[in-house]
Amino acid sequence: MQPVGVIRQLTRYPVKSMQGEVLPSAALTFQGFAEDRRYAFVQATSRSSFPWLTARELPELLYYRTSVEKEGTPEVAVTVATAHGENWPIESDDLLKVLEARSGRSLFLLRDYRGSYDVAPVSLISGQTVARIAEESGTKENSRRFRPNLLVDLENASPFDELHWVGKTLRIGSAARIAITEVDQRCMMITLDPATGESSPEILKCVVQKHGQSAGIYATVLTPGEVRAGDPILIEA
Repeated sequence: MQPVGVIRQLTRYPVKSMQGEVLPSAALTFQGFAEDRRYAFVQATSRSSFPWLTARELPELLYYRTSVEKEGTPEVAVTVATAHGENWPIESDDLLKVLEARSGRSLFLLRDYRGSYDVAPVSLISGQTVARIAEESGTKENSRRFRPNLLVDLENASPFDELHWVGKTLRIGSAARIAITEVDQRCMMITLDPATGESSPEILKCVVQKHGQSAGIYATVLTPGEVRAGDPILIEA
């Protein structure tokens, strides 16, 4: 097996498009990281293939803080602290009403144990790629814009080299294995500042014009296991 990098940061996003939780370790299951994107607010009248309420429609979702309580038990629960100081359980009718009022849309809460993913249950990008995009676009480096589960440091490699892992199998730590399925074709979400919701369109313009719209990769899980920050990443021969 060939060492290709190390996990710098591991993040899960309990509610789609809301702020993530940085974790020292997490269980990687066949459905992705435990409690990652398990909840989503869905636009009730949408008939599109992407009906979720996201920061595209309501940028302030990016700074709604989420936390998982009683993880690993039947009583597992998610709470949401909003940008306006409210703190509610995810199932709260008050939270639903607030999001409907602020988005101007009729919504319902979806819990999906398989996760409400755009493409696949694991997303990965390298710190080198994030830094190169910031340099080329003339913006401040911020990996949170890209909402990866795994932010990695490449070993003896250049920015965007993780794109060449498509079709390969990676071993993470002592047990977990993921299959890299495709590159991440980026959209306007990466233009939104995770702290303010303000847009920097030059970031997406850079990724589209210089890198064919690709930044980061998606993966499915072949072998579950515990994954930790600092774990090595190896390509299987």
